[in-house]
Amino acid sequence: MIDTRPVIAHVLHRLYFAGAEVLAAALARDLRERYRFVFICLDDTGPLGEQLKDEGYVVINLHRRPGVDLHVAQRMKQYTYQHDALLLHAHQYTPFFYAAMSRWFVGALRGRPKILFTEHGRHYPDYRRAKRVLANRLLFRPHDRINAVGNHIRNLLVSNEGLPQERIDVIYNGINPEQFAVSRDPSMRTDVRQELGLRTDQPVVMQVARFHPVKNHETGIRAMAHVAQRLPEAVLVLVGDGDERGACEALVRNLDIENNVKFLGVRTDVPRLMSAADVFMLSSLSEGISVTLLEAMAARLPIATTDVGGNPEVVAHNDSGLLSPRGDAAALGDNLARLLADPAMRQTMGAAGHERLIERFTQRRMHDEYARVYDQMLGTRA
Repeated sequence: MIDTRPVIAHVLHRLYFAGAEVLAAALARDLRERYRFVFICLDDTGPLGEQLKDEGYVVINLHRRPGVDLHVAQRMKQYTYQHDALLLHAHQYTPFFYAAMSRWFVGALRGRPKILFTEHGRHYPDYRRAKRVLANRLLFRPHDRINAVGNHIRNLLVSNEGLPQERIDVIYNGINPEQFAVSRDPSMRTDVRQELGLRTDQPVVMQVARFHPVKNHETGIRAMAHVAQRLPEAVLVLVGDGDERGACEALVRNLDIENNVKFLGVRTDVPRLMSAADVFMLSSLSEGISVTLLEAMAARLPIATTDVGGNPEVVAHNDSGLLSPRGDAAALGDNLARLLADPAMRQTMGAAGHERLIERFTQRRMHDEYARVYDQMLGTRA
């Protein structure tokens, strides 16, 4: 039987269990009856890529070399035509750059493949570069589309990339709230706390993030040192791994709060783990629309996070959580202590966050909007 589904290639740096990658995988799984998806990775297949291979998806690793590697663009062109991909969905700027460059090896008159460029987040610090603004004018074609995961990201694409605002749509990230129903199970909370060596009445803060400079775990750990002065029994549970973990472990020792911080590493049972938390924290220097914040809202957790990037679009200050300035450990610590000391506030804010999630940030809404864009770009019927 001939497969008539149009082919869409997700183009990413790699397929690890991180925000943009997880969203791309979920999009492919949910819409596989309408489109045939392949995955093209610039740098590494990753554990999520291996999982997708096991599910029957084509996952390609281009093995990008340091610097501008034009061989990557050539190989991408070859795989695009080998799999008859009509649309390249590039996640982040560098994947978009190589997707666009691959067309220079095809010929400007073919009109394919079209590119949908999704910007999930920005480097910090972010600034305008004249050469890149000029390059963008050469790389984008009239039939390409751009979308940002939030209004803050869209504004940066205009100011720092020189892209016209009228060409940039906003499609908010979204998750499936039902995946976090387990986090509201009282018996699950008891079981997970026992596994982690925590008492049932112990104040617990959780952060789920890779140990990367932009996530700024240092500020979160220093905030926890402030909390420990007021609530000596409070514990910060850190889920994730990365290059900065060793420095963070050393900081915990230097601050003498080893009894107040637990490092769990990479976990695949985050919904279950969130049942043990009282407050969710994110101490980032910059964010797009954070998936982990959405997951905390699905778990009905109040949030203490930094007032950066798209965080104010996700967390309504004094309604579903508390915001503090970037890098201000004392202010973040004050917000954590305030939430930990007030169960009624936690419950009210957790419920407000869950309601906000259902209104704006569901996976169903996100997937429907991407499918609409796919159909428009491919010329197929919705």
